[in-house]
Amino acid sequence: MNDITVRTETDYAIEFNKIKKIHRIQSFFKGILFLLPSILLFSVFLFYPMMKTIYLSFFLTDNSGATTVYVGLDNFKAIFSSPIFLQSLKVTLLFVVYTVPGTVLISLVLAILANEKLRGIGIFRTIFSSTMGISVAAASVFWMFLFHPTIGWLNQILATLGIEAIGWLTDPDWALLSVSISTIWMNIGFTFLILLGGLQSIDSYLYESADIDGASYFYKLRRITIPMLSPTLFFVITVSFINAFQTFGQVDMLTRGGPQNETNVIVYSIYQEAFMNYQHGSASAQAIVLFVIILVLTLIQFKLGERKVHYQ
Repeated sequence: MNDITVRTETDYAIEFNKIKKIHRIQSFFKGILFLLPSILLFSVFLFYPMMKTIYLSFFLTDNSGATTVYVGLDNFKAIFSSPIFLQSLKVTLLFVVYTVPGTVLISLVLAILANEKLRGIGIFRTIFSSTMGISVAAASVFWMFLFHPTIGWLNQILATLGIEAIGWLTDPDWALLSVSISTIWMNIGFTFLILLGGLQSIDSYLYESADIDGASYFYKLRRITIPMLSPTLFFVITVSFINAFQTFGQVDMLTRGGPQNETNVIVYSIYQEAFMNYQHGSASAQAIVLFVIILVLTLIQFKLGERKVHYQ
């Protein structure tokens, strides 16, 4: 009798595990069914282009982009021995250093000011965030007029101060800095809005407790605002960092990579190789290198930066 009972319990356990496994499989396929539209979109616009880029990087191509000769890693060897690519890599890193800290710091200051409860502050919030509604092309044209060597307002201001005119977009010493300034202005709107949202999500009781203790404004800023804003700051820095590596529009509009390749960032170098020189294999190799650089630096940023993030 005991043997029959044990056998029955064992059979029940096996049957229960089978039913549980069937439910798990059904749940998996239901999830896939819900995700199917997204999977299709990602496959068409992300996964397929990525695999195609990896494939093309091992070939030479003709003007139409069709593969001709398999060359293995020769495209990668060629770009790392190319002074133009090494220059574009240096320019890209400098561009990131110029734009990311400037964008985040200016946006942070503006967000802190706009978070104050002052009369008419909504007008300033609209002004600070207005650059987000301007396209890269329109903003580039605006800055092109500002940087114009003769009729540009910047040089006219310098002339009134008795300072010699600067070739903002034609001088190799100033071109990258000029593009960086315009990029900071273009990115302030988005960064400002994200940081302002983060500031408004901080619990007011923290400031009320600090006021009771007699804390100064800057003490509250250093001990409450910045630590509580750290998750938003981490997100903003990461996104700005990735976007800086992918900059193309303003470079194409303002300088076209010149003068003397001083603004020839990697994305613009990829564009030149693919659509001007018709070297799709070399362009694909550069794109893969850029992807790896962004991936590695982003992982490092998550590894080091997330330790200082204070989650509520």
